[in-house]
Amino acid sequence: MKLYSSRFAPNPRRVTIFLAEKGIEIPTVEIDLAKKENLLPEFLGRNPLGRVPVLEFDDGTYLTESVAICRYFEATHPEPALFGSGARAQANVEMWNRRMEYEVLANVTGCFRNTHPYWDGRIEQVPEYGELCRRTLEDRMKWLDGELSNHPFIAGERFTIADITAVTAFDLAKILKVRIPETLSNLSAWYARVSALPSVASTSPSRKDG
Repeated sequence: MKLYSSRFAPNPRRVTIFLAEKGIEIPTVEIDLAKKENLLPEFLGRNPLGRVPVLEFDDGTYLTESVAICRYFEATHPEPALFGSGARAQANVEMWNRRMEYEVLANVTGCFRNTHPYWDGRIEQVPEYGELCRRTLEDRMKWLDGELSNHPFIAGERFTIADITAVTAFDLAKILKVRIPETLSNLSAWYARVSALPSVASTSPSRKDG
């Protein structure tokens, strides 16, 4: 088994954090997105969409999409349960993870892809849409701050895939100079709490090596 990843990119990082929480170690091949290694024929043979992460099984087949990969490892290594335990808890985590994907991560990536110089020449950018995503993200942060007044983690009392999705989104937002306002005390406390976890801290884009 082998994982094709790209260090600090949000979706591969979701898998990396997930594996660290599970205590799972597998060989990882770093794909340099800046050098467009994800668009080389060899990589496109693994995922024609040219995206990371990609999990390669020993039989030569592949699994793509970060949450799908995380679900595979949840099934093969059930503890700790990062998708919830029991029907109701699993449904609740699913609800919150989808909210984090659609309401937070999607707006961060929409702003990033449409306003950041990294994407200039790689895709057709629509700056107006990127700024709309930025404004929407600011509104969603206020909403999430209110929700976190009732529980310490996104989906309740325990750290789950929903927290992983959210923290990777907020870390990417820093590149856009979008940070959680100090006035949002619940969200700020959650971010500090989750960022201090070894699985998250060790993969932080701001971490200095050496």
